[in-house]
Amino acid sequence: MWNAASGGGERLESMLAREACPFDAWNPQSAIDQVLDCIGDRRLVLLGEATHGTSEFYRFRAGLTATLIERRGFRIVALEADWPDARRLDDFVRHRQPAGDWTAFARFPTWMWRNREMLDFCRWLRARNLAHPIERRAGIYGLDLYSLSSSIAAVLQYLNGVDPELARRATERYACFSPFLEDPASYGERATLGGFQGCEREALDMLGDLLRRQVEEDQDRFLDAAQNARLVANAEAYYRSIYYGDADSWNLRDSHMFETLTTLLEWQGGRSKAVVWAHNSHLGDARATQMAWRGEHNIGQLCRERFGEECFLLGFGTDRGTVAAATDWGGPMEIKQVRPARGDSYEGLCRRLGIPAFHLPLLEASAELREGLEAPRLERAIGVIYRPESERYS
Repeated sequence: MWNAASGGGERLESMLAREACPFDAWNPQSAIDQVLDCIGDRRLVLLGEATHGTSEFYRFRAGLTATLIERRGFRIVALEADWPDARRLDDFVRHRQPAGDWTAFARFPTWMWRNREMLDFCRWLRARNLAHPIERRAGIYGLDLYSLSSSIAAVLQYLNGVDPELARRATERYACFSPFLEDPASYGERATLGGFQGCEREALDMLGDLLRRQVEEDQDRFLDAAQNARLVANAEAYYRSIYYGDADSWNLRDSHMFETLTTLLEWQGGRSKAVVWAHNSHLGDARATQMAWRGEHNIGQLCRERFGEECFLLGFGTDRGTVAAATDWGGPMEIKQVRPARGDSYEGLCRRLGIPAFHLPLLEASAELREGLEAPRLERAIGVIYRPESERYS
């Protein structure tokens, strides 16, 4: 066990300082080039973040992703976002007519994707795509499953245009969800009570019927409808599980995100490549963290198990600064001061090096350094809620 107060801790800090690759945080292109060399020709690049509200994370992620698209042929940008909302961005960047007239990312937390950094990236990708044929344009896709209401609406809109009879059947089946569309979490609460059978069979039957259709029309629109129907089925299971207080709800959510990612890779065919944007808690390999003790898995673990060496994981961390977050769920966005990292955390260890910003290529690190970093330490994880006064407890 390494201890920062011991000689072993000093050796660890010395090794870390020697193997770290410093870069200018205000001009991260040098770090992008470093990371690009480490990525090589891998198919999957998972870009994590320690918070959902740090501008530097978004800008670096966008810069690296743009480079992967331009130099390495990546055409899938998958977000920790709901499929219908990300579809609005995809229509914009791939120059397609959007289906319907509604505002994406209008629900809490709006700032997570409605921000300047994301807008700049989408404008860049739209301009880049214009110079390429349709089949070579990069797209933006959502992996998450919170959009029960908008996904149902998207399935019905699609079927009304291509199969009115199946649309009628879908309307009847999805009516089961009607009392819960404004507050999907209430579905899970109701499903735990007696006398309510739930909507599982209706959602699964609808997904099966849609997937069995003989498709001759726009394959892209069919993918959209099928993913929305799959989201409804998986969201039903997710909301039903959140009241049991175990790992099921987390595992269902990350399994859905992984399933969506693999569907996208198969849909594009060949050696398609994807970059994923999500929180560190989703993209770090759960087997190396406390999550495994709780029986939880995540996208990072599932990707490593399925794709092995073709998967590259990169997490972002910070010692201090400001973050966009709310105090309570559904509350307004605030710019909050992030507390300096605890000394017994990975971030505290990195702060003691005195290097403002650096990249640490662990795949190329010495065995001694990797062994030293394996000692259990705290790791910062700030979501859309941040209460500095209780960060350690949270």
